[in-house]
Amino acid sequence: MTAAVPTGALSSYLSGAGLGASLIVAIGAQNAFVLRQGLKRRHVSIVVSICAFIDVLLIALGVGGMGALIARAPFLLDVIRWAGAIFVFLYGLRAFLAAWRGPGHLNASDGDSQTAIGAASTVLALSLLNPHVYLDTVVLLGGIGAQRGWPGNAWFAAGAMCASVIWFTALGYGARLLEPWFEKDVSWRVLDVIVGCVMWWIAASLILAR
Repeated sequence: MTAAVPTGALSSYLSGAGLGASLIVAIGAQNAFVLRQGLKRRHVSIVVSICAFIDVLLIALGVGGMGALIARAPFLLDVIRWAGAIFVFLYGLRAFLAAWRGPGHLNASDGDSQTAIGAASTVLALSLLNPHVYLDTVVLLGGIGAQRGWPGNAWFAAGAMCASVIWFTALGYGARLLEPWFEKDVSWRVLDVIVGCVMWWIAASLILAR
């Protein structure tokens, strides 16, 4: 007979899943890139796996006590912040140029010169060069989870991890359901403009952050 999950464990798991989802689902550079790759059906497994793995690793580090160390390293966060701002700004510029170039440059049925290594490098940069990733997963999720003590912290972390894996998988592989909307070139142009605006907004927020 399968043992029932204790009420406290279920509560911790659901709390972690809810808070994790609220932080992960928010639109950002990482989600925009996963959506774009999903629509193009290019290296989706690699991109989704990297995003989920990074979140799982950072959540585990945070619950394990790394959050306190990150919070005490403002210089490190400043370095990441400026590097991330520059990278995200350039990626946004690329999106605006892609929207301006026009027709059919990103049609899902067309070839794509981007390699698997290129996709992996881009998603790694978008994920790791954003200090908000560390503040959300390591400091916030880790700090809240660590307060629960064993085994509540493990259940909390598991909930947040599952939310991340489910979200990125759904976003990457579910994007193809939107393909009918992207049969027209104008849809790709609009998407690129939105991506560019998101990237530049994130770059501005990183530069102006204190």
